Amino acid sequence: MLTQKTKDIVKATAPVLAQHGYDIIKCFYTRLFDAHPELKNVFNMAHQEQGQQQQALARAVYAYAENIEDPGSLAAVLKNIANKHASLGVRPEHYPIVGENLLAAIKETLGDAATDDIISAWAQAYGNLADVLMGMESGLYEQSAERLGGWTGWRTFVVREKRPESSVITSFILEPADGKPVVNFEPGQYISVAVDVPELHLQQIRQYSLSDMPNGHTYRISVKRESGGTYPPGYVSCLLHDHVNVGDEIKVAAPYGSFHIDVDAKTPIVLISGGVGLTPMISMLKRAIQDPQRQVVFVHGARNSGVHAMRDRLRETANTYANFKLVVFYDDPLPQDIEGTDYDLKGLVDVNAIKGAILLPDADYYICGPVPFMRIQHDALKHLGIHEARIHYEVFGPDLFAE
Repeated sequence: MLTQKTKDIVKATAPVLAQHGYDIIKCFYTRLFDAHPELKNVFNMAHQEQGQQQQALARAVYAYAENIEDPGSLAAVLKNIANKHASLGVRPEHYPIVGENLLAAIKETLGDAATDDIISAWAQAYGNLADVLMGMESGLYEQSAERLGGWTGWRTFVVREKRPESSVITSFILEPADGKPVVNFEPGQYISVAVDVPELHLQQIRQYSLSDMPNGHTYRISVKRESGGTYPPGYVSCLLHDHVNVGDEIKVAAPYGSFHIDVDAKTPIVLISGGVGLTPMISMLKRAIQDPQRQVVFVHGARNSGVHAMRDRLRETANTYANFKLVVFYDDPLPQDIEGTDYDLKGLVDVNAIKGAILLPDADYYICGPVPFMRIQHDALKHLGIHEARIHYEVFGPDLFAE
C-alpha cells in the first residue's frame, strides 16, 4: 500500500516527468536493450524506430501518476495492458528489469532534480503497479491453461490455408502441429504470432485479430501488408505475405484481449471499422447473428473495392439476415465501383450521416482501425450523445489513442 507521502511526491513530479517523458523513455529503452538485448525479441522494433513505443510508454507513466489516488479509474487500461502482456509472454522476472532501467533513466535524464525521495517514491509506485499487473497476468495465464485446448507460452502451428482477401489483405488459417484442440475465444480477441525476421536477426511478435468464429480446431487471421510510406514496410506483415506459405510453421500464443462483444446480451451492437480494422468485426458479426433477434449494424470504410476485404461475403450476409444492416463508405472509389451496389456512401466514414441507422436503444459501439480514424469516430459518437461506457475500441501496438 502506498503512503500518502509517496502519492503526493508522484503527483507533484508527474508534470516534470511529462515534460521530459520522451527523453526519459528513449533513455530507458537504450539502457534496457544494452543490458538485455534478448528483450528486442519481445518489443516491436518497428515501433521503436518510429518512436511510437516511446511516446506510448511516456503517456502511460504520466496517466498512472495522474490517477495514483484513484487507480480504479485505470481498470480498463490495466486490463488491456495485462492481456497484451499475457499475449507477449511477459513474466514476473521481466518487471524488476524494467523497473531498474526506468528509474535509472529518470535519474540520468533529470540529474540532480531527481532526489533520493523522488526516486524512492517512483520505485514504490512502480512496484505497486507491477504487482497489480503480475496478479492480473497470472490469472489470465491460469485461465488459458485450464481450458480445453488452452496453453501458455508459444505453441507451434502450421499454415493450412493462405487466401488473398483483397489486394492488401491475406488470410491465414492456422492449425496446431500436434493435432490437438485449440482453446475457443471471445469474438474480437487476438493471438500473437512470433516469426524470425532475417533482416533484424531477431524474433518479432505481432498481434492479429481472429477473423472467424471459434471452431476448436483452427484459427484464422487476416493480415494487411504494411507496405511503407511515412514509415518503413512492416517487418512481419511483409514476411507473412511474401515468405510464409501453406505447410510452414509459426509460433502462436493463446487468444487474449478485452475487446469483445458480450455474446449473451440481447442488446444491439454497432461495429465501426476502417481498413483492416474489420478483422475483429467479422468474428463479432458471425457470432452475433447466431441470435436472429439481435440487431447488428456494421459500418465500414475503405478506399475502394480493390482493398475492401471480404466484401462479397458481407453483402451476402446482409441479404440473408433481416436484423443485420451493412453500411459501406468508399473515399476513393474505382471507376467500376457502383454507388448503391458496391458501396453506400462516398467519402470517409461519417456517423452523423447515418445516425438514423446507428442510434439504437442500449446499443454498444465497437471501433477498430487506424488511430486517427478511431479518434474521429469516438468523438463523433460522443457528440451524438453515446455514453463513454458504451464505446469500445482496440489498438494494436502502442496505444496513442487516449490522451
